[in-house]
Amino acid sequence: MGKYFGTDGFRGEANVNLTVDHAFKVGRFLGWFYGKEHEDGKAKVVIGKDTRRSSYMFEYSLVAGLTASGADVYLLHVTTTPSVSYIARIDDFDCGIMISASHNPFYDNGIKLINSKGEKMREDVIDEIEKYLDGEAEEIPYATKEKIGCTVDYTAGRNRYMGYLMSLAIHSFKGIRVGLDAANGSAWTLAKAVFDALGAKTYVINANPDGTNINTNCGSTHIEGLQELVKREHLDVGFAFDGDADRCLCVDENGDVITGDHILYIYGCYLKKRDKLLYNKVVTTVMSNFGLYKAFDAAGIEYEKTKVGDKYVYECMAENGYRLGGEQSGHIIFSKYATTGDGILTALKMMEAMIANKKTLSQLAAPLHIYPQVLKNIRVTDKTEAQNDPDVKASVEKVAQELGENGRILVRESGTEPVVRVMVEAGSTEECEKYVDEVIDVIKSKGYAV
Repeated sequence: MGKYFGTDGFRGEANVNLTVDHAFKVGRFLGWFYGKEHEDGKAKVVIGKDTRRSSYMFEYSLVAGLTASGADVYLLHVTTTPSVSYIARIDDFDCGIMISASHNPFYDNGIKLINSKGEKMREDVIDEIEKYLDGEAEEIPYATKEKIGCTVDYTAGRNRYMGYLMSLAIHSFKGIRVGLDAANGSAWTLAKAVFDALGAKTYVINANPDGTNINTNCGSTHIEGLQELVKREHLDVGFAFDGDADRCLCVDENGDVITGDHILYIYGCYLKKRDKLLYNKVVTTVMSNFGLYKAFDAAGIEYEKTKVGDKYVYECMAENGYRLGGEQSGHIIFSKYATTGDGILTALKMMEAMIANKKTLSQLAAPLHIYPQVLKNIRVTDKTEAQNDPDVKASVEKVAQELGENGRILVRESGTEPVVRVMVEAGSTEECEKYVDEVIDVIKSKGYAV
């Protein structure tokens, strides 16, 4: 990770640590960088945005920078991150840009960069952008006369993405009552349109964005509203998205939450049953619940563990040819159909598993027992020193031995803050608390705590 760009783009509070000047310069660089690859000097870039008030501001700044460097810019307007990835890949764009801070509050925003394959931008390109932002690169010439770029309304691209999603459904949803929580974000029109077209009876909440209510007490980070809707209206299933709709969590017919780990288990078993789980592997991150691995073992499914971040999940999948991977948060990647997490696609795949198996979501998830989990953060003077201290390591090893096969401990440093995260999964919350506090007490006793 660099000074500005993390694992999921350049993110920060709008006009505080992510400003219109940053966006303009990112546009200037990308227009020039990709323009060099064309004889006429014209790059072709597609942009989407979520519903934050600042997304329009950043869109115009990026467009100004891109066209000033000679690029032609195609605007999808309010749309999802996976739709930008899809269109960048199939319509021969040099790159795609999504303006979103995902599940963050409305006052934050972000610039996500996507390459021509629909994947996250290469690190070497990100490094060059950062040098330009810091004034360490040569000045980029302005395009003039007919070489100045133009802007194109590209709503048709968003519609084609919706058509693609609909084409992936192999069953009619007629007669199925579905709840959708659009998080007042990117999915606010797309998700309902897709489910309606496939025949579902849809009940939608949080689909009235006003620029400041994205993710506010709604969506996948605040799923209580969807749980209430499912129970009140006696729905068959519910799906909650985050701000840019690259994540999805579910609610079963009883109103219980189905996490990303449940989704990986349900669809992993579905693929294995049909001999379509390539290499018999599912990719997870180290934060997936201990219970998921127990359930995979029982089902005869193997798994890989990556660092936290969908970027690392996708890299592992692409390198090895795996079909299914994701995170506990609901960022699920179906590599046969997409190069990034896609909340609406995830919802469609859960519908497919339910209909094909003729079972409810609660029945499909029943074999997976989620272990209680406690995660605490401690601010420290030095993340690496604290984590590698011999006494801290000894404390962690002691906990691991005492847990044995009935739980696990994970200690890792934050990628963005001076914080060490201590997580324990065990048979009870009380046991988790005890072991987490044991390790944190050692970190404090050694003088690392701030």
